Amino acid sequence: MTTQTSSPNGAHYLKVAVQAAVCLMLLCIVPAHAQTDWPRMAKSQDGTPISYQVYGAGEPTLTFVHGWSCDSRYWQRQIPYFSRNHRVIVLDLAGHGHSGQGRARYTMQSFGEDVRAVIAAEKVSSTILIGHSMGGSVIAEAARLMPEHVSGLIGIDTLENVEYPMTSSEMEQFVKPLEADFPSGCRAFVSTMLRDKSDPALREWILADMAAAPPQVAMSAMREMMSLYVSGAAARVFDGLNVPVVTVNADMWPINFAANRRHMHSYDAIIIKNADHFLMLNRSDEFNPALEKAVGMILRATVRPTN
Repeated sequence: MTTQTSSPNGAHYLKVAVQAAVCLMLLCIVPAHAQTDWPRMAKSQDGTPISYQVYGAGEPTLTFVHGWSCDSRYWQRQIPYFSRNHRVIVLDLAGHGHSGQGRARYTMQSFGEDVRAVIAAEKVSSTILIGHSMGGSVIAEAARLMPEHVSGLIGIDTLENVEYPMTSSEMEQFVKPLEADFPSGCRAFVSTMLRDKSDPALREWILADMAAAPPQVAMSAMREMMSLYVSGAAARVFDGLNVPVVTVNADMWPINFAANRRHMHSYDAIIIKNADHFLMLNRSDEFNPALEKAVGMILRATVRPTN
């Protein structure tokens, strides 16, 4: 019996051909959460370009708004999970990420205009707005600007007490170390919102990333946000909103349910124990199902008091 063997060159070419075919096949397979084009740009009311990305399909559309000195990357562990069943929009507010800078003031209302510009650009008829930290104030402003397009608000570790009685002197004392030395002041401030048991690499990434934010943008946004609590506008913005509000919060700070319900159409909260301010990143396995539950609560529009 004779055995036929391939020449070395023939075996090499066959291997290359097989690898090329596999690569071509993989290129044709687009993950369910992937978008099919480059990041997009919308123009806010003042002309500032707002960078955003769209993933997946399915209603309701979920629009994710990041917090102070963060950007859309902070939702990286939510995109694959939620884009399986929803159209997911993530955006960079003006002065953050890849969006334009140049504003004299970074107000919550101007950030709300950024969100409205993206919703208009994508022709979204109805969306649930999801905002982390400062994003909670932003989505309230966005809902006020376009009530016909917003079916509900979900805050992420935010809106613990919209009636919080801050004084001007307290605000000045708070911002003083940030204005004196923003990188070190920011690291010190953000470290108080992270638990000691947080993943060290993720913890350092968050601290370094937020400390690298443009100080002029960060300080303007911080002052504008805190001034809402000094004036009482943080609560009043909800008085005219006829949408349910749910928050998914860590247990680092107590929630004043009574204060929130005095101003919100309806309010409830889901609490994740032993979590910290960045629970969507460092506790995503628990956070994502909790956020999915919050979406269901909004859709049912029957938010029931828990205490």
